[in-house]
This record gives sequence, C-alpha cells and structure tokens, in this order.
Amino acid sequence: MRWRCWNSKTPARERVSSDLNETTKEIHVTSASRSLAEAAERIIPGGVNSATRSIGAPWAFASAHGATLTDLDGNRYTDYHAAFGAILLGHGDERVNSAITAAIQDLDLVGLGTTELEVRTAELVIDAIPSADMVISTMSGSEAVLQAIRLARGATNRPYVVKFQGCFHGSYDAIARNVISSPDLAWRRDPNSSGILDDALDHTLIAEFNDLASVEELFAAHPDEIAAVILEPVPHNVGALLPELAFLQGLRDLTTKHGSVLIFDEVITGFRHARGGYQEICGVIPDLTTFGKSMGNGYPVAGLAGAAEIMRNFTPTGGKVMLAGTFNGNSVSMAAAIATLTVLNDPEVDFYGHVYRLGDRMRDGLRRITNGHGIPAVITGIGSVFIAYFLDGEVRGYRDLLRNDDEAYATFHRRMIDKGSLMYPMSLKRNHISLAHTDADIDRTLEQADEVLGAMARAGEFSLLRESA
Repeated sequence: MRWRCWNSKTPARERVSSDLNETTKEIHVTSASRSLAEAAERIIPGGVNSATRSIGAPWAFASAHGATLTDLDGNRYTDYHAAFGAILLGHGDERVNSAITAAIQDLDLVGLGTTELEVRTAELVIDAIPSADMVISTMSGSEAVLQAIRLARGATNRPYVVKFQGCFHGSYDAIARNVISSPDLAWRRDPNSSGILDDALDHTLIAEFNDLASVEELFAAHPDEIAAVILEPVPHNVGALLPELAFLQGLRDLTTKHGSVLIFDEVITGFRHARGGYQEICGVIPDLTTFGKSMGNGYPVAGLAGAAEIMRNFTPTGGKVMLAGTFNGNSVSMAAAIATLTVLNDPEVDFYGHVYRLGDRMRDGLRRITNGHGIPAVITGIGSVFIAYFLDGEVRGYRDLLRNDDEAYATFHRRMIDKGSLMYPMSLKRNHISLAHTDADIDRTLEQADEVLGAMARAGEFSLLRESA
C-alpha cells in the first residue's frame, strides 16, 4: 500500500506510560486527548483545520515549549515535526514573544501606508536573500506562491508554468498537482484536490527533478509560452531530494535563454539552511523567491522577493498585477520575523553551526543503526533536516522514491511517536531540528530508533529484507 499514513480512524495500540528518559517504554494516550478530538470532529470537518494534521494519537496538545510538545494527557514528545518546519528556534521562544508583546503596545492593524516594522523586515530580507531587490509580505507560503505565479504570467504575458513531480507549492490552484503521486499518476494528471478548473491544471506542466532534459522537452513543445519554472531547490515535501548544481544552473540558463522567470520556492529551505536560503549555498540566483514558514518561528508570515524589474509589475508601482491583502505586513507577523531573523544573524547564537552539527549527529547515527541491523536505507538531508528512505541505490529524483518502502517508513515514524519522538507518520515526510534541540535529545532519539528499527528488522517488516530472505 503506497503513501500509508496512520490517521484519526486508526485505533491506538495499548501502550505503557513513559518518561522521555526511558527509551524502552511507550507512551499511553488516555481519554482527555481523544475526548477533545472527538469534540472537534463534531464541529470541525474531520476535527482538524488542515487535512495533514489528522495523524491519530497524539490527538490533542496542551503546550509547546522549546523542543517539547505535551499532549492533553501530560505525555511529552521531542518534536521533530516542528509544525512542518515552521518552528526554527524552538516553541515559545522568549525573544520572539517579547518582540511581539512590545510591538502590539503601539500597533495592531492599521491597513494603510506602512510602518517601521514593515520596512525593517524588508531590509532584513533583502540583506539576506541574494535575489531580493524588492520584497512584499504575505501571510502564508501559498499566498506568496500565488503572487509569484501571477506576477510571472503578468510580466511575461505567457500562460504555462513548469513544476516538478514531488514539489509542493501550497494550495494555489495553478500548481496544486503532482506532489506525492502514485506510480500510475506520477508525471501524469494528478490534481491535489477536486474543485480545480481543468484549465488551471492543464496550464501547469510537469518535469522530473534533477533531469534537465525533461524541462528542455517542455520548452521545445511550448515555444514562447512558458512564463515560469518553479521548484523547491531541495524538494523537502518528499523528504530531501538533493539538487545537482548542474541541474540548477541548467534551469537558470534555460529560463534566461527563453525569457522565462525562474522561481525558487524557499518556503522551507529559506532561512532554515542558510540566511539567504539554498540559493546562497548553491550560488544560482533565481528571478523570484518565495519564503515564509520558519521566518516567524510559528507566527504567520511569508513573502516574495525578487528583481526590481519584475517586482515593479505590481499595482502599487503602477503595474497591472494586483497586490492585495488586509493582513499583509501586520505588526505581529513583522515583529516575529524581525526577532527571528535577528537571532539567525547573531554570531554568538550560531544557529546554523548548532543545527548543522546536530543534523550530522542524527544522520550519522541513523546510518550506523540501519547498517548495523542490515536495513537497506538511504539516510539523507541537509542541515537541520533528516530523513531515512528505506530503499537500495541512489536517490536523485522522484523516480527513485517510487522504490521506497512506504509502509515501513510510516511504521518507523509511528513507533517513534510511541517512544516519545514526534515524527510525522506518513511516508516521505521530513524531520526537523531546531535551535532548542540538544545533544541529549538526539542521543535519546537514536537509542529509540535503534530499538524500533532493530525490532522491525527482526520481524521482517522491511520489504527488501523479505525479498532477500
């Protein structure tokens, strides 16, 4: 079964109450969490405000501090989900909360003109992101992508957009297709939702990541009709497909040659892997960059940056591409962004040194564990992101991910939750390390992983082990 995920309909197994320091016991989720979830199901569709939040136990949460989540029954979890990567410094960071408290003493929402907070946020973004001459703010990554696609089409007067199989760019209709596709639908017509007009879907073309020839074929088939190529420079929505520099540079050269806009969707990679996003690491500069997620450390803030020549197509500068949003640039979001980016800029904090070191510690540990148990696995990631694919051979693009043992992947994450390490229990979903995580957290999680993976290997729960037996 592909893309297996434990959801709210999956009954929880019997578990034993545990402290996080005990790696051999499992957490027991009792009635308070489940009762609140049932109350939610009566008045909220499915009991959750976003479909991917429905994972079963733990059903409901009471608090979040640092690297720890506590459910409604008092069970504690080391958080590697990090709200799909929105948490960068750790939950409830006092520097961010203090900045917000100070900001709202003077400003809530004006909705006219500008504020010092908006200007300061834009200055910090421009200072960080290589492609940024001008910046706008939005409330979510989906809105930032909507603005980027609309701007690219408005600036080029062309209809088509190229995206890559496996990349996710939010809920905007034009690119809501072909993310985690089944083998029979990959690279074919695979919308993320019903209710999307065929025209919107059919004007988005699908290529293969790390395969420049697949993009060149689309340009040849649609000459002078492609407005933009959009990609996650590291496709984190299917774990961590690491890009080849020649591929990224090839996209830059190809889009320049054909007069198309190159868009890096750095909603996940931006600020997490480097101040300037992955473009700072690879040296390939896109025309437009979407960003968000972690830049507010859990508060809603995102945006779009790019070359002034393109950004001036927005209506505030006399262009024809609409820019609107009542809550864009609100004081809470701007204060959160300023505080978060200030921490990232602080050499004494050394955010990147900390999370890269812990990320290497986790990845190295998982390699030792999977090798020790004879489990076919590719342990990969970058910086604070880590993932274990259960497959043989290299991982370059989505085609390789079709070999992943999805059931074993989801089982591994589900059982890690039972041990007290919260990892999203669906195949291909990544894990995150924050500034609040410690060496002790990593070491404890690796002990838990050793127990879980060892038991799974002995029980023959990996398909490749069963095939070779």
